[in-house]
Amino acid sequence: MEGPEGSGGNPQAVILDRYITKKFLGTYCFALALILAITVMFDINEKMEAFQKAPMKEIIFDYFMNFLPYFANQFSPLFVFISVIFFTSKLAGNSEIIAMLSTGMSYRRMMRPYLFSAAIIAAVTFVLSAYIIPPGNVKMRNFMNTYVKDKRISATSNAQLKISKDCVAYFGDFNTLSNRGTRFSLDSFDGTRLTSRLTAGSAEWRGGYSWRLRNFVERKFGAEREEIRSGMELDTIVPIQPQDIVISTSDQEAMTTPELARYIERQSQRGVSNVRQFEIEYHRRYAACAAAFILTIIGVSLSSRKVKGGMGLNIGIGLVLSFTYILFMTLTQTFAVTGMTSPMVAMWIPNFVYAIIALVLYRRASRM
Repeated sequence: MEGPEGSGGNPQAVILDRYITKKFLGTYCFALALILAITVMFDINEKMEAFQKAPMKEIIFDYFMNFLPYFANQFSPLFVFISVIFFTSKLAGNSEIIAMLSTGMSYRRMMRPYLFSAAIIAAVTFVLSAYIIPPGNVKMRNFMNTYVKDKRISATSNAQLKISKDCVAYFGDFNTLSNRGTRFSLDSFDGTRLTSRLTAGSAEWRGGYSWRLRNFVERKFGAEREEIRSGMELDTIVPIQPQDIVISTSDQEAMTTPELARYIERQSQRGVSNVRQFEIEYHRRYAACAAAFILTIIGVSLSSRKVKGGMGLNIGIGLVLSFTYILFMTLTQTFAVTGMTSPMVAMWIPNFVYAIIALVLYRRASRM
């Protein structure tokens, strides 16, 4: 007959697994709902004037239905930690953990439902951040720009993009509201030799990669002679879209993870330098999933034994550690922005450091 170390043969162990999982996820959802309710109240008070102008349908479906998942995801690492410490301290205070371990269940076996719960939270966090929140951010941003404050960046100047290895495009000015640019040029090279240049007074985006050039001049530079073609209007294919030219500081939050990956690859190939924020966002989404496991192990290790200060001391330690984790992640993010480290390294440094802390605390707790 399988003992407490077994996976599922022991009915008592299965009951304990369900009990811990239910407590973990229940406490996490309750804590998150509580902080979101408080956040919504403050947000309504702050934007009361804007909400009076907006239709109720847009307030609920375009703003709050997207506001809630966004902030839930932002607060998730913090409340994973606090939830684990809160209910585990309660279990320890009631001597329930001692009872579990006294039946022969190992500390490692006791961690299983915690890690299973963390896996559920990590999976939900990833799906939200990768696929659900980005389209919602577009709706929320449009609501904010319409009724609160318009922060859209719709124009840029002197934009140069490397379309391919041997082709460079340039816009003197470009505006996303009209999807039109001025002083357009498209230069093609063979090594370092300029082979052709297409210039136009204006270039209008027609959808996809289709562009309409007006007042164009095309020069092809041969070995012995130059060919010139000009005209009033030319429809052509240029593999550029408006979002490649005008980049807002928060555009990365409006892209799903596959879209981010494609955008980063495309812009990097074109020699665009300001893609670091997109790379940071891409790696942050994966790092946040790993954080759920690391913070869960730290939380259990800290709160699974009775201490003199009781639950209050454990929660205090948990708050300090969780806030230092968030602060650390913010600090390392600046390293990536300034170019001191790569975005991937910057986003994973906090997890690496806290994984070491988790390992030390886990070994210490399992021996007590």
